[in-house]
Amino acid sequence: MTHLFSPLTLRGTTIRNRVWLAPMCQYSSVDGLVGDWHLVHLGARAAGGFGLVLSEAAAVVPEGRISPEDLGIWSEAHLAGWTRLAGIVHAHGSLLGVQLAHAGRKASTYRPWASTQGTVPAEAGGWPTVGPSEIPFEGYAAPGELSEGGLGQVVEAFAAAAARAEEAGLDVVEVHAAHGYLLHQFLSPLSNQRTDSYGGPLENRARLLLEVVAAVRAVWPEHKPLMVRVSGTDWTEGGLTLEEVGTIASWLVPLGVDLIDVSSGGNVLAPIPVGPGYQVPLARSVREASGLPVSAVGLLTSGPQAEQVLVDGAADAVMIGRPALRDPMWALRAAHELGLPASLEGAAPWPPQYVRGAWR
Repeated sequence: MTHLFSPLTLRGTTIRNRVWLAPMCQYSSVDGLVGDWHLVHLGARAAGGFGLVLSEAAAVVPEGRISPEDLGIWSEAHLAGWTRLAGIVHAHGSLLGVQLAHAGRKASTYRPWASTQGTVPAEAGGWPTVGPSEIPFEGYAAPGELSEGGLGQVVEAFAAAAARAEEAGLDVVEVHAAHGYLLHQFLSPLSNQRTDSYGGPLENRARLLLEVVAAVRAVWPEHKPLMVRVSGTDWTEGGLTLEEVGTIASWLVPLGVDLIDVSSGGNVLAPIPVGPGYQVPLARSVREASGLPVSAVGLLTSGPQAEQVLVDGAADAVMIGRPALRDPMWALRAAHELGLPASLEGAAPWPPQYVRGAWR
């Protein structure tokens, strides 16, 4: 047995292995609904051996979508699609998680392959955006500053979305506080210049995240894991630091968070030193500061490389992103690279239709 293909138990939930599909926007939804694309895309990765399949960012309110084509979980109308998706993923022995999100000042944007980029205007289906302060992300429209009443509504929306995820039969929820979206915007002094109790010192900038997490944990079943995705650094002077993120992670422990999903950047344009495993040291640091399990992500491209991250104790699981877009069977490929025998059950199960692919 390898580290990568050993089970991980968080609370009362056991995930069959530690190769997890990272959340990646597909920009292929209508009105936030789960559609055929999502069923095929995420179902294929479950069949491909990923122990946990995390959906793309699912908006907790319509105006929280990154683009008009993003997934949502803000109403009862979304339940049928999520329920069907959970059934497909579970049929392949994987667990399904949803990343609960609000894009804040980075909402209402064109999807990446559109001929136009930037903020989508109202006449093209866009909407006004909100943020901690009236500071725009570069190239986007300036957001309106959220009032304290509006902040309360955000907290309620995250909790209501988590309750819907439970009703739909999902196994994990992840609160998205990374990549420059609303909760990250509050954490970073580059985007949060408020003078009230939600701005200034770190404990104030973290207030909204802590309130959201507490509200989600209150409605999410005790036996199911709650994760939080963070950006370990803004990669920019004056921005959110790794030390601050470690402190925030330690504050999440008593609120019932079970794992920190560590990424980086996204709140401002910054020179990021991208390279193989470049975010793994950030994950290790957050793990050491908080004592919580963590996942690592970022240019982890082979089974042996991912295995070494776990052997070294830098993380407890790995999130596989872009390599999984190239290869939906990445997890089974990693098992093959690590010399695991083909099996129809266990931590690296091969669908019987594909088991011939395990032969050397």
